[in-house]
Amino acid sequence: MENFILDTNLFFNIGAGLEMGKTTQEIVVKLTETIKKLKKKSKAVFYMPPKIVDEFLSFFEDKNQEFIKDFLSNINIKSPNPSGTDFSSKVFYQLVEDIRNRSYRGLNIAEEEIIQAGEMTSNKKFESKKDFQIVIGKFIKNFRDRYRNATRTGFLDSVADLDLIVLSKEVDGFLVTSDEGVLSWGRTFGIKEMPASIFRKRLEDLLL
Repeated sequence: MENFILDTNLFFNIGAGLEMGKTTQEIVVKLTETIKKLKKKSKAVFYMPPKIVDEFLSFFEDKNQEFIKDFLSNINIKSPNPSGTDFSSKVFYQLVEDIRNRSYRGLNIAEEEIIQAGEMTSNKKFESKKDFQIVIGKFIKNFRDRYRNATRTGFLDSVADLDLIVLSKEVDGFLVTSDEGVLSWGRTFGIKEMPASIFRKRLEDLLL
């Protein structure tokens, strides 16, 4: 019996390589059919933490569609037990060091963007507030993009991400995700992983 912990991006990142459909609905329906077959054969169990389910549902305007209900009724919605899972203290040293480095990079980016914006606008007179907003807007956008990339890319940026890792460790399951940050930290925490691009093949093999 194999355990799989599913991340939200499997269903919405069509380019992740899952190859179970061209739309989110097709992917959900196809995966649900496969899950049902594997459950009958007692070959696999599929999990999603509640926060990931909430994230999954947030992408749908109509959350009561039958294919959504069918999918959720065939997976195990389970909260991880943080107090029941042990991790090496080395992991937390790495986590704190990563946070510190990202914070430092973020501050440097903020300083660079403020200086650049000041140099570009210090001798300018603006006809209106709107003109000022148009000019300064590009600096704000650039700052947001750079800051987000420095502080969030490749990092655990939500409790939901951590839930995936802790639950994977708890049930000794394969974490199935295309999120590079979750995968990277999952390796640090020592969990098993299943890239989205080979997940379908693994399920097909289990059905044989």
